[in-house]
Amino acid sequence: MLGFILRRSAQSFIAVIGLLILVFFLSRLTGDPAYLYLPLDSSQAQRQAFSQTHGFNDPLIVQFGRYLLELTRLDFGEAMSRNRPAMEVALEAFPQTLKLAVIAVGLSLCLAIVVGSLAAARPNSLFDTLASTASLAGASAPDFWVAIVAILVFAVGLGWLPTSGTGTPLHWIMPIFVLTLRPFGLLVQVVRGTMISALSSAYVKTARAKGVKRSQIIFKHALRNSLLPVITVAGDLAASLVNGAVVVESIFGWPGIGKLMIDAIVRRDFALIQATVLVTAVAIFVLNIAIDLIYARLDPRIRFQTR
Repeated sequence: MLGFILRRSAQSFIAVIGLLILVFFLSRLTGDPAYLYLPLDSSQAQRQAFSQTHGFNDPLIVQFGRYLLELTRLDFGEAMSRNRPAMEVALEAFPQTLKLAVIAVGLSLCLAIVVGSLAAARPNSLFDTLASTASLAGASAPDFWVAIVAILVFAVGLGWLPTSGTGTPLHWIMPIFVLTLRPFGLLVQVVRGTMISALSSAYVKTARAKGVKRSQIIFKHALRNSLLPVITVAGDLAASLVNGAVVVESIFGWPGIGKLMIDAIVRRDFALIQATVLVTAVAIFVLNIAIDLIYARLDPRIRFQTR
């Protein structure tokens, strides 16, 4: 187990370094930050002085060398748009994204297990048809479209919910709903498919012959043996939510790392771009390792080779 964790950590470290190097060069293609942070009527001398102060006048290879040196200390410098250390700003924003992702995945997983199990218990019934239709619609609907429709209906039309911010529990409802919809739709399909297969297996037939209650057969015997593929998909969805909450956070003005990353790109804040990418990448790699460990816990047949 320890060998597996160390090997995955080494692979993740190499991938993160490669990603940060790629981000460094791509961010420089967005243009000169001086044109954003100085007045429109600023002179060429003022723009050169700005670039000199922030090290943008140096050759790219010199900037890259300095960047690698700072990377060893996890010091990305100061975020120009915030006048604060870039890593500090990124770490403050990340918990907001993590809260949304954890709530969305947890809620979608719980609902999908119940709905998918009940649908599998009565295949081709009215409930099964409605559940399948709703889950397919949820899995197919784009997040940005659902977010815009939700704002138009519940905020603009009915006036029930605020459009942005985090001040009250009402501010959480629409972002969580939008982020939960797609994982719920996908997980219902997975739960339903694995449960139908499990309910037709020999051990379930044996339990029925022994007179075991229907609810125990569904939620104890069949569900327990169907969790592994469900956890697999849920883990992938959790990683995608951490990485893909950018659109939802931007639409709802949610102060998470996704919105922070977009703001940093728009403002050409190179240090903040690099810090947000690092925090997001590390979170995803840690989550993937955690999911692999959960696999081993759920299925004793899985063994991690140390070589």
